[in-house]
Amino acid sequence: MTSLDRVEENGRARVVDIQGGWGIRGRLGQMGIHPGDLLTVRRCGALRGPILIEVHGFQVALGRGIARRILVEGVK
Repeated sequence: MTSLDRVEENGRARVVDIQGGWGIRGRLGQMGIHPGDLLTVRRCGALRGPILIEVHGFQVALGRGIARRILVEGVK
């Protein structure tokens, strides 16, 4: 298990947990990101840029701070 910001570009992962309170869980929930969801990292940029993921057929950009709070496991 690792955080989303450590998944390589074009890597697939399943959301295991979201670390944080109801505010961050609610915000990610509105974006369609919940525990159990499968997502694909489309672009992870350089050291400081946002991470572009695809979840439920939609692309979502996340800052690295939020991506660090999403715990995932790799999917082949």
